[in-house]
Amino acid sequence: MNGFLNILKPPGMTSAAVVGAVKRLTGEKRVGHAGTLDPEAAGVLPVMIGQATRLFDFLADKEKTYVAECAFGLATDTQDAQGTVTAESGAVPTAEQVAAAARALTGDIQQRPGAYSAVKRDGKRLYELARAGIEAEAPLRTVHIERIDLHGRTDRGGWMMTVDCGRGTYIRSLCEDMGKLCGCPSHMRFLLRTRSGAFSLDTAMPLEEARELAERGELAARLLSPDWPLGHLPRLDLPEAWWKKARSGVHLPLALLGEDTETESPVRIYADGHFTGIAAPDREGELLRWRIVMTDET
Repeated sequence: MNGFLNILKPPGMTSAAVVGAVKRLTGEKRVGHAGTLDPEAAGVLPVMIGQATRLFDFLADKEKTYVAECAFGLATDTQDAQGTVTAESGAVPTAEQVAAAARALTGDIQQRPGAYSAVKRDGKRLYELARAGIEAEAPLRTVHIERIDLHGRTDRGGWMMTVDCGRGTYIRSLCEDMGKLCGCPSHMRFLLRTRSGAFSLDTAMPLEEARELAERGELAARLLSPDWPLGHLPRLDLPEAWWKKARSGVHLPLALLGEDTETESPVRIYADGHFTGIAAPDREGELLRWRIVMTDET
């Protein structure tokens, strides 16, 4: 089995647990996820199976979309609703204050992931250190927030919003920062990831549906093909004279790209209409050297 499953992860389950479940359903040892989703969050979790695990570095996962609820009035040590309350206030920001905070947090911003994030420090994830009672602070880093759309108030001092952002953004930290800008403690009460690169809710399936398909022997037919999320890369369909050479891993003349010869991007290679792998121009500008050759193994 080679390809992707777009799993709709339920809240309360770790991304690693989803990978373990897919391993059991497919019997495939090579399974991984393309982007961690917090245990309490729900939403799109791309799962790579078989040879698709080799394509991780080429996925367009920089564009992500989340629906979140920022709850004002309480701050927690985990920046979400599962943590211990660390600050409390009866103050509720005005709509103008929330809108101003959203504008200030749009674009390239400095963000410090929380103590219970998956960021590593000295080889250990911060949440592991925090659970062991060891205080450690993540360094500031630059993340990109494309836009924050505010949808209005919710009960108990919350605001619903949609966030389009880049890779590495922590929505929990974003919610806490919104509160700081509004002069009010805050935390993330709800999170749903609706998009991760090419993967969206439209193609996502709950784990229970995957289990039912596996029991009927139909799960393999529902895999997204290995090249399905690679549409952002240029495509090269090889002339027949190069089909056999390509499958053997022979490097390709850059001239095969024709008018696109000047590209510096990795290229999807197809032989006889079948996805054969990914190659990239060499420094000399003469060859497309293979980065990944998809084999015929099953």
